[in-house]
Amino acid sequence: MFHHPAPALRAIVGWIGLALASVQAAQADTVSVAVAANFTAPMQKIAAAFEADTGHKAELSFGATGKFYAQIANGAPFQILLSADDTTPARLEKEGKAVASARFTYAIGTLVLWSAQPGYVDAQGSVLKTGDFKHLAIANPKLAPYGLAAMQTMDKLGVTARLQPRFVQGENIAQTHQFVATGNAQLGFVALSQVMADGKITSGSAWQVPADLHEPIRQDAALLESGRGNAAATALMQYLKGDKAKAIIRSHGYSF
Repeated sequence: MFHHPAPALRAIVGWIGLALASVQAAQADTVSVAVAANFTAPMQKIAAAFEADTGHKAELSFGATGKFYAQIANGAPFQILLSADDTTPARLEKEGKAVASARFTYAIGTLVLWSAQPGYVDAQGSVLKTGDFKHLAIANPKLAPYGLAAMQTMDKLGVTARLQPRFVQGENIAQTHQFVATGNAQLGFVALSQVMADGKITSGSAWQVPADLHEPIRQDAALLESGRGNAAATALMQYLKGDKAKAIIRSHGYSF
């Protein structure tokens, strides 16, 4: 008597599928990533795509690059640093806390002067000289590279001394953006990535600061010594160089 093989085949195929899934789960790793605050939105998207594509999980912490440096120097268990500059990763390498051969620039940031009010910031940034605003938000230039770029911009424009009494300082670029978004400051220097999605400014008004008014904001990725040999860390460093990640990064106003 002939028995139909379909149920047996289905059972075998199902078992193979389960076995493959469990092998992938066994090989899947988790990587702890310290992410510069300006890169929050794109990195959340990249982490989701990374997990879907590789099975590895990226646990993200967001904050000021200077703060992360202090934490890593004191033994914080991060495995990758996505810095807002290129000097912090270089410094970690010199101190033996990052893998020298692994560092690369994952994005070049763009500084903008932004207001939550439409029409408030003009396309030339003249509001810095003519505006009667009470508060101008900037990120702490000692901790946040975008804050340093904002200071360099105002120095070049010759407005620093006049505007200094109006400064409201955020600990990082996320807090700085918050000051402007809530109206506690009429305008502020933030990262283009915070106010742009799919190539467009999402709200308010902005002046994209010309690149020659400050040093380039080269954002480097560092594989930390604690991430050496971690499969997820190695995979994420590679993934950030791929087309899918680059498309997300570009859509948030970064260049390469």
